[in-house]
Amino acid sequence: MIKTCLGTRVKALFWFLSAALLMVAPLTAQKIQFRDITASAGIQFKHNNAAYGRKYLPETMGPGCAFIDYDHDGWPDIVLVNGENWPGRPGPVSTLKLYRNNHDGTFTDVTRKAGLAVSMFGMGVAVGDYDNDGHDDLFISALGQSRLFHNNGNGTFSDATKTAGLAGPSEFSTSAAWVDYDRDGKLDLVVANYVQWSIKGDLFCTLDGANKSYCTPESYKGDSVRLWHNLGNGKFEDATQKAKLYDATSKSLGIAVLDYNQDGWPDLLLANDTQPNKLYLNKGNGTFEEKGVSAGIAFSEDGVARAGMGVDAADYDRSGHASIIITNFANQMLSLYHNEGNGLFVDEAPRSEVGRASLVTLGFGCFFFDYDNDGWPDIFVADGHIENEIEKVQKRVTYAEPPHVFRNLGGGKFTEVTASLGAVFAAPKVARSAAYADVDNDGALDVLLTTNGGRAFLFHNEGGVNHSLRIQLTGTKSNRDGIGAVVRVTSGKDKQWQMLRSGSSYLSQSELALTFGLAGAAQADSIEVQWPSGQIDKLSNVNAGQMVTIQEGKGIVSAQPYGKSWAARK
Repeated sequence: MIKTCLGTRVKALFWFLSAALLMVAPLTAQKIQFRDITASAGIQFKHNNAAYGRKYLPETMGPGCAFIDYDHDGWPDIVLVNGENWPGRPGPVSTLKLYRNNHDGTFTDVTRKAGLAVSMFGMGVAVGDYDNDGHDDLFISALGQSRLFHNNGNGTFSDATKTAGLAGPSEFSTSAAWVDYDRDGKLDLVVANYVQWSIKGDLFCTLDGANKSYCTPESYKGDSVRLWHNLGNGKFEDATQKAKLYDATSKSLGIAVLDYNQDGWPDLLLANDTQPNKLYLNKGNGTFEEKGVSAGIAFSEDGVARAGMGVDAADYDRSGHASIIITNFANQMLSLYHNEGNGLFVDEAPRSEVGRASLVTLGFGCFFFDYDNDGWPDIFVADGHIENEIEKVQKRVTYAEPPHVFRNLGGGKFTEVTASLGAVFAAPKVARSAAYADVDNDGALDVLLTTNGGRAFLFHNEGGVNHSLRIQLTGTKSNRDGIGAVVRVTSGKDKQWQMLRSGSSYLSQSELALTFGLAGAAQADSIEVQWPSGQIDKLSNVNAGQMVTIQEGKGIVSAQPYGKSWAARK
């Protein structure tokens, strides 16, 4: 009798532990490949960083990239930001590029037709419908005058910089993000600024004591982030001072929007280069309060302000709270700040494979994305040094570097899988910005990557078998894009959530649609959308394998099953 009871208890304990393990451990890794489809897709782009031997600081930083469905046909198009020649230097005129998705694995360069063949020393890009007309607009940050391009809804854009009130500031602007910080239904714009630099004020810096090298940002004065408040009717006002965001000590490169204390108001995170990172708490009254030091994200564990580049936020361990990644300089490792849920963050990188693997690489673009659709956010990091002769003084550090992909194992653990994802994908590059989107509507997230002074890469995600559900939002009382909305999805015992956001990564913008990996589940049992307006929409029993559009107050207004993937068509 005792033996029988003991055996029953052991079996019960085994099944309990097995069930608990399933809640924290994703399915077995799949044989996924990221195939380079850049050439076959017709994307022919080379970044002009203007370098000609003078080693001016801005030459090392760009370029940005973005996905935008500019013609509203349900297929993500591509924006690639470009630089221009320095004054007085000869050479072909370079402009940013817009590539239209042809729905068949190819893209067409429509830059000139769209009215975007504009030359500027472009840096970053942010996508959002600032006038709620149903067509996404483009903001391009730059060295000098940044530009706002209004989407006319007929395949063309108009330069609205002056009429919108954004003309005037001549800054070294980097990442940008659209955010409805006052929740009035209109998208505002936050723009990061780097340092106060000019050709006239350029300094001589050197690695070997003789030859000029690129200066670090410590050589120049910082600059403040700028907040543009949307007044409606296509007009903006500079609300930086009023919102208590002005801080000329910052040297910001990355912006992420998150609600780190879950009060319903979007907060702002700035990744700063050689200055403390800043975390601005939205007080809900039009002002922000800086909390970086008290929250634990301003410095490294040993109290050093690192060289922050890119940034993103997501709930990677299903704790219910948004945690943070920040890319840093070589020999500083990636920051992986876990949100403890009490206003504090703890950097888990030094005790994890994420930190060890990223120690000697220099990271720029970064994001959380579920590349294998197992329901757990993985990490992508674009790497590349700024100094092409760095190996002469640091033997372990290289100019071109492979990216990092860290697969989420659940339970707060990650493992690097980059080498298994394809030879071209894992090859060393001088990478900068990165963004993701499902370019062929097959339910798997693809990756767009830029390199400094070089080509762009479009990598197609192939080989996955897990289910996913994609969600597009349409606001009514809230901003039209639904930026700032929180979507919660439940499938069986699995619960996950995402906030729809502009910005993040580095100089980049991923698609304005949310992809939820459902692993083996054939449906989402429930979906809850909490809109910025306060409206809550609830749906149940939504099948996987489709893109659904949810309209504020109405629920699902359209559902489009996934198409056959490009890989399967060949």
